[in-house]
Amino acid sequence: MLKLRFLFPLTLILAVVSIFIGVGNVSLAGLLAGRSEDWLLLANSRLPRLISIVIAGASLSICGLILQCLSRNRFVSPTTAGLEDSARFGVLLALILLPASTGWVQTSFAALTTFAGAMCFMAILNTLKHRDTVFVPLVGMMFGNIINSITVFFALQFDLLQNINAWLQGDFSSVLSGRYETLFISIPALILAYVYAQRFVLAGMGEDFAVNLGVNYKRTMALGLVLVAIVTAVVIVTVGSIPFLGLIVPNLVALYLGDNLKLTLPHTAVVGALLVLICDITGRMVLYPYEISVSLIMGIIGSVVFLSMLLKRYRHG
Repeated sequence: MLKLRFLFPLTLILAVVSIFIGVGNVSLAGLLAGRSEDWLLLANSRLPRLISIVIAGASLSICGLILQCLSRNRFVSPTTAGLEDSARFGVLLALILLPASTGWVQTSFAALTTFAGAMCFMAILNTLKHRDTVFVPLVGMMFGNIINSITVFFALQFDLLQNINAWLQGDFSSVLSGRYETLFISIPALILAYVYAQRFVLAGMGEDFAVNLGVNYKRTMALGLVLVAIVTAVVIVTVGSIPFLGLIVPNLVALYLGDNLKLTLPHTAVVGALLVLICDITGRMVLYPYEISVSLIMGIIGSVVFLSMLLKRYRHG
């Protein structure tokens, strides 16, 4: 079911469909005839949106996979570890300290606070005497809610709450040429994740085990968290939050392919991109010509899957 030879053609078909869906009219006949309006809309809106969907879906899914590997917990993701909330706090700091900051500056602030949040989460994880599979993500969500409360408090003080709320909803409708290029930072991060996949697996087995096999545990953990922080920050600043994506996609892939990280990384990337693409197309078609944000659809799907996973884990001890 999750073979790449099936996933790639399906993703390609939906990508073509995505290009021709929307309020603005882009037709195959118009493109073949060289109509300037069609080509302008394709270049400035539809293609940037499609590229953003693919990169964001693949990136966040792999972030979830890396976090689950490093924490040895299948329920950990940027959503359930408080990293998306940490990224929003970084954006707020950028808006407060540098009101005229560009997207690159906001991304830098968000990456720093996301990395700090990831380090704090892992530190909290190490203090838990019983690292129960269900308890850990709940602790992470409480940690994220604390950060979110601090963010809202300072946003109210500086009259920036409306600006911060823009990063609460993952939405690709505002993606245009010239406003999405920061997402390309994710590509080298994903390549590094594939190169260091085996080391992440060893680091996830514990410090003693990793050191005995010649792996620098602290450096590998730091690299994994840096990659996750950069990718999460880039996606949050560019398109907003897409909840639970990094949770459900790695678990779905592992259900069919097991825990071989190098094997599952390409599948996780493709399935993540495909799922976000499906949600985006659905959001454009349900209330056409209006749109439903991807975060709303993904939040519904993700919360249902997350709860079902929790209940299944609870029933089976």
